[in-house]
Amino acid sequence: MDIATILSLGQTALELGLICSLTVLALYLSYSMLNVCDLSTDGCFTLGAAVGAIVVISGHPYLAIPAAMAAGICSGFVTAILQTKLGVDSLLAGIIVNTGLYSINIAIMGGSSLLNMNKVDTVFSLMKDLLKGTVFAKQYKLAVALIAVIVILVLLTLFLKTRLGLAIRATGNNPDMVRSSSINTAFTTIIGLCIAGSFTALSGCLLAQSQKAVDINIGTGMVTIALASLLIGGVIMGKGGIFTRAVGVVLGSILFRLVYTIALRFDMPAFMLKLISSIIVVLAISIPYLKKQMPMIKRRMGIKTQKGGV
Repeated sequence: MDIATILSLGQTALELGLICSLTVLALYLSYSMLNVCDLSTDGCFTLGAAVGAIVVISGHPYLAIPAAMAAGICSGFVTAILQTKLGVDSLLAGIIVNTGLYSINIAIMGGSSLLNMNKVDTVFSLMKDLLKGTVFAKQYKLAVALIAVIVILVLLTLFLKTRLGLAIRATGNNPDMVRSSSINTAFTTIIGLCIAGSFTALSGCLLAQSQKAVDINIGTGMVTIALASLLIGGVIMGKGGIFTRAVGVVLGSILFRLVYTIALRFDMPAFMLKLISSIIVVLAISIPYLKKQMPMIKRRMGIKTQKGGV
């Protein structure tokens, strides 16, 4: 494997990692801040990809971005309403919405399971034309992904420091205290899940435009990938401020995609990649726990050794 191949693999992992980090940021908001495990992520990701593709095929690549985000907001709104107004458990609400979105996504795609965008302009092809003749001509995908991540990072950080953002964070931390402060926890949950849904849909929209194709299964397993990236980011950056933790989430997504890319490079069967995702999640969860337990384990081993010696 030469240097050019390594750099190419690294750039691919960086591009995909940045695009998918938007979904991880959505999970960072819903899971870490609101303490809600939103299992509608897979369907919402595909929803953003499908809506974005339809708008792109209609000849409006820039309009595809707000359209996809609006669709994601609708998905997050339905999930939140099921939880807050209809008394449905958060896990079950996510599963219900995810299941329903499969049919909705097929309907949006005109009854087809695949949409092709090879003959139309996307935000990536427009960026390619814009950078043509410059030293960054080959990094047009990276430029689009980087701009999107930086904008979302800044907006999310600023939002979470506002009064509403603080209320959302408090809702996930201690909902009883929030209610006693006359803050509507149902409203904060709805806002939080709507924003998270918009990030997820934006991620799906950008990935679809990057690949110039949408498959109905494009979002399958995204919740596992996002959770793994979120946990890896927590291990990398540890505890810190909102922006620091958000950056850690992005780094976790890039690192996860790098592992994926390396696995594919070594001709690992595609059906094994889901198993790799599961293993990474287990390691990301268990390693911090085992580190905390290590002193106790060593003490127990020392006691047993002494007793054995006696």
